[in-house]
Amino acid sequence: MVENWVFWAILSAVFAALTAIFGKVGVAGVGADFATFIRTVVILAALALILTARREWQGIEGISGKSWLFLILSGLATGFSWVCYYRALKLGDAARVAPVDKLSVVLVALFGVFFLGEKLSLTNWTGVLLIGAGAILVAWR
Repeated sequence: MVENWVFWAILSAVFAALTAIFGKVGVAGVGADFATFIRTVVILAALALILTARREWQGIEGISGKSWLFLILSGLATGFSWVCYYRALKLGDAARVAPVDKLSVVLVALFGVFFLGEKLSLTNWTGVLLIGAGAILVAWR
């Protein structure tokens, strides 16, 4: 099961849901940017422990320039996403913020098709449309 992408994707969804709930409670009385900083430090420490426990540290000399560029861009996008997410949580209900944040699923599908050449079937496009509509309906007041 641990070699199945679905297993890890479901765990990711569970932890993302917990992120919203824990973040909403944690950001009360704390600046959104500082809360994001604390979250980032915790993530760095946790990943360092995981890498150490699994003996997965590796040298950086074997990483290509292209990989460096896109990992840096991904890191910047992640950071901006987290800053925006915590500001949204500070201002709104977690049950409404998280679904809007998950419109990223729709954007990933679109970006995957247009920038990566991925193919989606009619069924896939229907799912993307339903995810988008569902996120909007959950966030609607």
